Amino acid sequence: MRGEAVNGGAQTGHAQGRNPRSRSWLRKSVLSLALAATVPLGISATVCAAPAHAAFDNTGLDFYVDSSMGPIKSRVFRAADGNTNRVVYALDGERAREDDSGWELETSVSRALTAANINVVMPVGGQSSWYADWASPSTFLGLPAGTASGTDTTGSGATQVLAGGPGKSYTYKWETFLSQDLPNALHDRLGFSSTRNGVFGLSMSGGSALMLAAFHPNQFAYAGSFSGALDLSLPGMKDAVRLAMVDAGGYNINALAPAKGLAWQHLDPFEFAPKLKANGTRLYISAGSGLPASTDAINASTIQAMGIEAIALVGTKAFQSRYTALGGGNVTYDFPAVGVHNWKNWESELNHMLPDLSAHIG
Repeated sequence: MRGEAVNGGAQTGHAQGRNPRSRSWLRKSVLSLALAATVPLGISATVCAAPAHAAFDNTGLDFYVDSSMGPIKSRVFRAADGNTNRVVYALDGERAREDDSGWELETSVSRALTAANINVVMPVGGQSSWYADWASPSTFLGLPAGTASGTDTTGSGATQVLAGGPGKSYTYKWETFLSQDLPNALHDRLGFSSTRNGVFGLSMSGGSALMLAAFHPNQFAYAGSFSGALDLSLPGMKDAVRLAMVDAGGYNINALAPAKGLAWQHLDPFEFAPKLKANGTRLYISAGSGLPASTDAINASTIQAMGIEAIALVGTKAFQSRYTALGGGNVTYDFPAVGVHNWKNWESELNHMLPDLSAHIG
């Protein structure tokens, strides 16, 4: 299904709970798919990046901003027409690197966006952060960060659980950075507007994009999610996220949000969906079917990406049902018949979203 637009109006349904029979089916689906996606491949989860087919773009500007986390780099690409009022933030995935954004290294979206007269801001870093303000630095067993300095030679970040570094030697405060430090610096130094911005993300950051729009509506009028985890309250999801965060850098989910705290509601699009509706945020929500395209090589990475995308589809569909039940409109859903959890799929979805994004920011 491609481009299923919902433009408003109340729709029938129950906004709160789920049918018990439906919850049972979802529990079995999430747990079985999570096992299929992680166990055979050494619990390597969430962002399955294909080899880079793009490269460092020398039209971009290294833009450093001081924060409670220290100096944070973003890559900024200027709109072709030189405007400063049309701005979009591109959030990276769970395995975000410290040198450049995956959006730059793995895709050519900066060129497509700037050609559409949109300024692009790509924050760099934030591995396993969910782009949230964490409760504390990530530690395990009560041991301080840096107790051990593991070297990841296995493909799993589990060797890094006692290492120092981003989010371990200090507390991640990404929501504050993205909603205060960065937009203020962009406005002061480049003249960028800090209102009616757009934000989009993939996988881990799909929900983060919606979170930023929900809680900072004056800044973000548009939010897009590609293959996002949009229902963290699904049975088995927290355990799946826990495993993914250990694998992607060795992070402790309890430092992100205590298991019994209310902070999870702040991170869960299914829970804060009423805020998006009340804000009138323009949304673009997509997830692939989990079936590979004819151009996807059938190998271990693709098989893993199939399973992870299937999990994302379950959560995205659950969010769609919830939002429809609330009477939420002003949204386009896109569920392509093929598409797995990889950069090729996300770049394709960005290009499908681009006309809608361009029409609703600035």
